[in-house]
Amino acid sequence: MESSIYKSEVFDMACRQFDIAAELIEMDPNLVERTKYPKRCMAVSCPVRMDNGDVGLFEGYRVQHHLSMGPTKGGVRFHPNVTLGEVAALSMWMSWKCAITGLPYGGAKGGVCVDAMRLSRNELEGLSRRYMQEMIPFIGPSTDIMAPDMGTNEQVMAWMMDTYANQVGNAVPAIVTGKPVSLGGSEGRREATGHGVAYLVHSYLEDLGFSLGESTAVIQGFGNVGSEAAVALESFGIKVTGISDYYGGFTNPKGLDIGDALNYSREHGSLQGWRGGDPISNEEILTLDCTVLIPAALERVIDENNAPHLKCKILAEAANGPTNILADEILKENDEIEIIPDIFCNSGGVIVSYFEWVQDLQSLYWTRDEVLNKMYVILDRAKNEIEKQKKALNCSRREAALALGIRKVANAKAVRGLFP
Repeated sequence: MESSIYKSEVFDMACRQFDIAAELIEMDPNLVERTKYPKRCMAVSCPVRMDNGDVGLFEGYRVQHHLSMGPTKGGVRFHPNVTLGEVAALSMWMSWKCAITGLPYGGAKGGVCVDAMRLSRNELEGLSRRYMQEMIPFIGPSTDIMAPDMGTNEQVMAWMMDTYANQVGNAVPAIVTGKPVSLGGSEGRREATGHGVAYLVHSYLEDLGFSLGESTAVIQGFGNVGSEAAVALESFGIKVTGISDYYGGFTNPKGLDIGDALNYSREHGSLQGWRGGDPISNEEILTLDCTVLIPAALERVIDENNAPHLKCKILAEAANGPTNILADEILKENDEIEIIPDIFCNSGGVIVSYFEWVQDLQSLYWTRDEVLNKMYVILDRAKNEIEKQKKALNCSRREAALALGIRKVANAKAVRGLFP
């Protein structure tokens, strides 16, 4: 079977990764397509009253990859380049991510094709509420739970939660995660993905015998994940020598002032115009000499053209799908670069989203330290399983992680059987 619904470069990439892993574990042919392709997808039109009185029409999507192990879970992104194929690929990666970390979820993802930066607060609220309203027949705290992603945040989740609550007649905090703590959000959720990335970088640096105080990190993408990773890396004594956002980046071999960069970015909405380092492009920043390179922005930024020129020792994939298939083949031949693959590296966010969901269902809440320490335990356990799989299959760490996650989902489908 070849899907005509999800056809896109990023979906093809996710399918190719799946095929490689499925072959490694010699998956039952009757389970291959059932495990690979999404269970269902929704495409909706979202009309919104704009500030000038006109009605804007935005196209939105939601893909639920599988429900074999529990409800689906995944973010909603507002971005001008969102496509159904991209959303489907992201839902697949979320499925493997949840399985690797032992969470009782299938993967999901949603998105609206819009430049959220061009919307006023009133327009953003209207779009957030309308998207949620259109999705209500297909979601629920035991069916599909949404979360923030690129272009969305705590406030968007609050509007979505309120929209759902008005529909069902009572507050349902567990319908979304990544919401404000005052509405049932979890302590530590905002920084979870970035801190998880930094924690794994710290762990692998120690495994490989690198001194933390002499290590440097370069981060492409200074949004929530990249900035929180930078803060956590600094707390571990690792020097951050390069950062960038949509408008470009800055570098300083002696180290950047991350606190000042954060304050500037929050005040001005981006790093554009910051004076804290030497300017550098988003393409050039990927090939800076560093111990750790962290792509924390968009998919497929590392390709066959720049992969041979990476000068890092660890590639920590904080973004989803930042390395394309051809680049991955090149990097597999490079014994000097260790990869922490995306479906493991950035899993801290969904782990703490799971904690938030559990806390909401129980109406019992934990402290930030409790949340992050619980996350670290799960990351350590998943890391050990991936390294064992890597050794057993004699494959790359990415292939080991994919094989581990895919096998767990396939086993669940096999045990449940095929409903007539």
